[in-house]
Amino acid sequence: MLLPAKAEVARQLRRYRAWERVMLAAPADRTVRATFEDSGYTLCVLMGKRCAREAADAAERYLRTTLVTYLQEQDDRPRATASARRGPPTAQRRSPAGR
Repeated sequence: MLLPAKAEVARQLRRYRAWERVMLAAPADRTVRATFEDSGYTLCVLMGKRCAREAADAAERYLRTTLVTYLQEQDDRPRATASARRGPPTAQRRSPAGR
């Protein structure tokens, strides 16, 4: 797994937090909102997350831990399994005629 340099993560996290504050102060400003969303997207790409809030949390964890600890935390996280999405057992999948 490739991870970005901590200096770059710190820089992008500071940028994201700064634009977050500006966006909260002026939520109707489309330029501010677009720049905030761009900074969130950049953080998502850096941290490999799907939403900016998760990416910011991951960046903060990454910056406060060692590389080994961060990777162990990522491996210990519960993952969705395929068994949670399966349908009913095949015995219950009979047609209405009972065939």
